[in-house]
Amino acid sequence: AVYAITTDKSEKYALRVHRYNYHSDAELESELTWMKALNEAGIYTPAVIPALDNALFKSVQSDSVPEPRQCDLLSWVDGEQLGSVEQGVAGDDAALLQSYHQVGELAARIHNQANAWKLPAGFTRHAWNLEGLVGEAPVWGRFWELPALSPEQQEIILRARELVRKRLIDFGSASDRYSLIHADLIPENLMLSGDTVMLIDFDDSGFGWHLFELATSLFFLMHDDRIDEISAATVQGYRKHRALPDEHLEMLPVFFLARGLTYLGWAHTRSETEAAQAMTAVILEAVCEMAEQVLMT
Repeated sequence: AVYAITTDKSEKYALRVHRYNYHSDAELESELTWMKALNEAGIYTPAVIPALDNALFKSVQSDSVPEPRQCDLLSWVDGEQLGSVEQGVAGDDAALLQSYHQVGELAARIHNQANAWKLPAGFTRHAWNLEGLVGEAPVWGRFWELPALSPEQQEIILRARELVRKRLIDFGSASDRYSLIHADLIPENLMLSGDTVMLIDFDDSGFGWHLFELATSLFFLMHDDRIDEISAATVQGYRKHRALPDEHLEMLPVFFLARGLTYLGWAHTRSETEAAQAMTAVILEAVCEMAEQVLMT
């Protein structure tokens, strides 16, 4: 849960109360440390506001909540969300393409910083790697066990899982294609202030493929009539700061599929939430359609 906090001096902050047991203390410390390093590298992220003892977060216990919860405080980011998963993105074409050109630039600059940054001692984050995406214990859960899957759909998803696994093994994870990534560049996490796109919410950040980053940024726009133009603008922005060979881009459909499989896992492990209940059928239909297309190529 994220709360807006306004002080008696009209200062505004974002208070995050973290999902229980999603990140260890070391993982959360690492997330906030990376955000600070990105800021120091000139890549805007919300500033981390330390506690009075300079801790980056606190674990807080309340009688009304069964477990202690990690809480941190970030600077407030003014602006409007670029869109939403449910509603897509709005605005005139020129402004939208300019925004996604900036999204590509942001992704490339993040990956450049990650490749150049020496990880601090004790740094640890989950990985959207082979095991984290299609292993026996994926980051967001065993997507092939989603109860909503029919037997036919489960068979398609299992075949897709194996295809993704083989293609990712062949692709490899050299530093020109794999590093720390934000991993959640969905429209809700892209804040438009004037004509500048700013990035929030590093909760899902970790190690992963750069193309997985781009697939995430475009996934929920795949049925937008402007998807080809948006995708081209994103890639153009990315290439302004970092190489992205055409032979790498040929893997993008596989990463779209990998991202879709993770969303099935998200729906499975968060089935108690309203968002998962509302989105499961839509995501399932889209991912099965995507899987069938990739399996035929």
